[in-house]
Amino acid sequence: MDSGRRAPAATPPAVARLRRAITLFFALDGFVFAGWVVRIPAIKEQIHASAGALGLALLGVSVGSVGTMLLTGKLCRRYGNHPVTVAAAALLSLSVALPALTRSALQLGLVLLLFGAAYGGLNVAFNAAAVDLAEAVRRPILPSFHAAFSAGGLAGAGLGGLLAPHLSPLGHLLLLTATGLVITAYAGHVLLRTPRPAVGHGPLRDGTEAIPGRGRVPLRRTRLLVTVYGLITLCTAYGEGALADWGSLHLSTDLHTGPGAAAAGYAVFALMMTVSRMSGSRLLERLGDTPVLVAGGLLAAVGMLVAALSPQLWPVYLGYALTGLGLANVFPVAVGGAGALAGAHGVAVASTLGYSGILLGPPSIGFLTEAYGLPRALTTIAALAAVAALLGRLVRRGRRAAY
Repeated sequence: MDSGRRAPAATPPAVARLRRAITLFFALDGFVFAGWVVRIPAIKEQIHASAGALGLALLGVSVGSVGTMLLTGKLCRRYGNHPVTVAAAALLSLSVALPALTRSALQLGLVLLLFGAAYGGLNVAFNAAAVDLAEAVRRPILPSFHAAFSAGGLAGAGLGGLLAPHLSPLGHLLLLTATGLVITAYAGHVLLRTPRPAVGHGPLRDGTEAIPGRGRVPLRRTRLLVTVYGLITLCTAYGEGALADWGSLHLSTDLHTGPGAAAAGYAVFALMMTVSRMSGSRLLERLGDTPVLVAGGLLAAVGMLVAALSPQLWPVYLGYALTGLGLANVFPVAVGGAGALAGAHGVAVASTLGYSGILLGPPSIGFLTEAYGLPRALTTIAALAAVAALLGRLVRRGRRAAY
């Protein structure tokens, strides 16, 4: 079932087809997820849920995602990254319409478990497919895929904002389902018909790990390095999740801005992430992984300190922009590093830790806000970004020692 029959080498036309197809899946993921998010207020009203009940129901997405990622890594190793990508994308497209059919917070939470499982599975599978392609062409192309995810998210949120006054949640989410299935059918046909590039990583019988272009390294050291990459994704995803939920609130509560100015803060952050990822491949080719990890983490740390502690609006916007520029490529570089070391399993471990950071970020900020206030709580984003920069430096030393 591997869409994937292993090819001796990926020909340029095959590479171009695979890259377009995988890019479409990344964009679809961001588009569908953002389209769902903008309808959360309408779904809350539909099921007559309190804020607390809605919060518990929304945990279904995170629990479903994190709980499925390691399993998806095993499925990818058994059946191939491409078939699992297609199956997960189809399930994501179908399940996004289910929240509009619910009538209680319990029902919503249950269907969001399924939606989250599809979302998490798709993230592991298409990242593993992207890592394989990057290894085959020997170019750092992962940031371009993550740029497609960000662009898809912006498009989904923008279209959702336009459609929300005119379409019911069910009509809107069914439109997402139809769009998702059409894209899945087109891009999935390409993935399933195009041979998977040969990359050659994986554990061997003598307790070593085969790394493309590196030979064999001890399996224990490989697992340790994958875990460190996973911790880097956790540190950066913590910031992404926390800013998504608390960035606008910081502007409205602490700086007393209006709703438009508050919403613009997160928009600046998301836009800068997209722009930075679009140029990420060139940056990586010019500077290399470690400088991008270290500089990105430090830039995000400085930007978030400015955003959290400044009493003026424009420095906060600047801080959000710097944070977006800094964090943008850290996550894809770390996932790519883990995938290069251990294939789909490495992607699954890094993704699981990363999305755990998204899960932990918003509630952690909430608890810290009650104790110390929101500005000080937001400085934890800066602290973890600095930790990511340190880990990026350490993982380079670890890889040198391994090889």
